[in-house]
Amino acid sequence: MSRLVFVGSVNDDAIAVVPHLPGPDQRLLAEALVHAGGGNSATAAVAAARLGGDVAFVGPIAEDPTGERIVADLTREGVDVSGVVPVPAGAGGASVVLVDRSSGTRAICTRPLPAFELGPRARDLVAGAAWVHLDHLGWPATRDVLIQGSDGSGRPRISVDAGNPIPGFHPRGVDLYGPTVDRLRLTYGDQPVDALLEHARADGAGLVVATAGAGGAHLLPASGPPVHVPGFAVEVVSTLGAGDVFHGALLLAVDRGLDLPDAVRYANGAAALACRAIDGRSGIPTHDELTSFLTSRP
Repeated sequence: MSRLVFVGSVNDDAIAVVPHLPGPDQRLLAEALVHAGGGNSATAAVAAARLGGDVAFVGPIAEDPTGERIVADLTREGVDVSGVVPVPAGAGGASVVLVDRSSGTRAICTRPLPAFELGPRARDLVAGAAWVHLDHLGWPATRDVLIQGSDGSGRPRISVDAGNPIPGFHPRGVDLYGPTVDRLRLTYGDQPVDALLEHARADGAGLVVATAGAGGAHLLPASGPPVHVPGFAVEVVSTLGAGDVFHGALLLAVDRGLDLPDAVRYANGAAALACRAIDGRSGIPTHDELTSFLTSRP
């Protein structure tokens, strides 16, 4: 069984780089157009695998040529796909992404993925994992499987990417809670970051790591004071997938036992290097490449 199991969304992305985001009825010439794999948990899984982790992915993949390409891409990265959930042709995840070259930001239009249930193999992967990482799609599919019949002591540890809204979500019992700072403000109100982190811990989260884009991340362990870990200044081609890469790298670093500020710095570096590519995956570094980058930055 894989140590790290990622459950949730997976997409086929069509990505266009444009001088700026178009206005109504405006036609722009794309400077580049690529197809690549995407999705929150799937991209996090690729990041963890490329950095040397023992990784599996569970999510809904259509039984069509696009789905076959997605499976082939994940397999090529060393991700175990034996627990993926087949869905009808044409129902798989797909996104159209416009990358604004002037700012490196992006606009995303996504076809909704269907809700799914874990099959027998997926349940085995989840039960046998050291960590299970969930996004907005993975939480409803997996939460009951993880909690059912357990007080938490006999289950895998849970990591949640809470950057997107998750209906019915509560951080109680989540071992590694990963919202954005903006998401915390939507939940708890417009307060200083440290206060937002304390609210999340009071609500039952274990380790809280809130991301702030180029501003790095804010860490609050289960006990002790908050720590801000700065991000890295890099030349940005696109920020697509950078948050997902952060979560995959962070989970791997925490599982390897790095000191928490070092684990967050490791994830910040991985996310920064991922921004050097148009798509969300091709810029993800290997462990050696990331280590060299971190060593060169005091």
